[in-house]
Amino acid sequence: MSKTEPQIETVTMQDGRLVEFAGKRKMLKDSIITADGTVQVRLDFRNGQTRLFTLPAQLLAKAAAHGAEQKLGDETAGVEDIEDMVLAVDELIDRLYNGEWNAKRESNGLAGTSILLKALAELYAGKKTVDELKVFLKGKSAAEKIALRNNAKVKPIIERLEAEKASKANKVDTDALLAGLDG
Repeated sequence: MSKTEPQIETVTMQDGRLVEFAGKRKMLKDSIITADGTVQVRLDFRNGQTRLFTLPAQLLAKAAAHGAEQKLGDETAGVEDIEDMVLAVDELIDRLYNGEWNAKRESNGLAGTSILLKALAELYAGKKTVDELKVFLKGKSAAEKIALRNNAKVKPIIERLEAEKASKANKVDTDALLAGLDG
């Protein structure tokens, strides 16, 4: 079954620009930084209306902090494991320090990375630091990380770490529950 392309509606805005709205989209947002450093946000509405908001100088720091907070928080969307969340944020911080605001992380590329990192740290204790192992894993694709998880040296460590983690997370006494079936 092929995916149908969203319907595009071209709208003439009140300022004369032609703007394309895809699908059900009702509003488009655009950040503008002028040559003199003025920061603006333009909102185009499907009905042709436009609003241009110029950030007052006294709100620039607050707006920047909010944007960074949102960006860092968004990086953990869909990541369930807290330690994977920490790694995802660490990677984003590194990208931001390099000026890479729009770089996208690989989908599911970090899932399970923290447990892999722990296993490698255990396997290479005294030989490699955690930071060295983070750098090593950073350059690996999701497929390579999965292959590493399944390596004969790494897999037993991961299985033990995951079992330990599961036992800590499981606050229900399943033995007691099963005992109810025996009587």
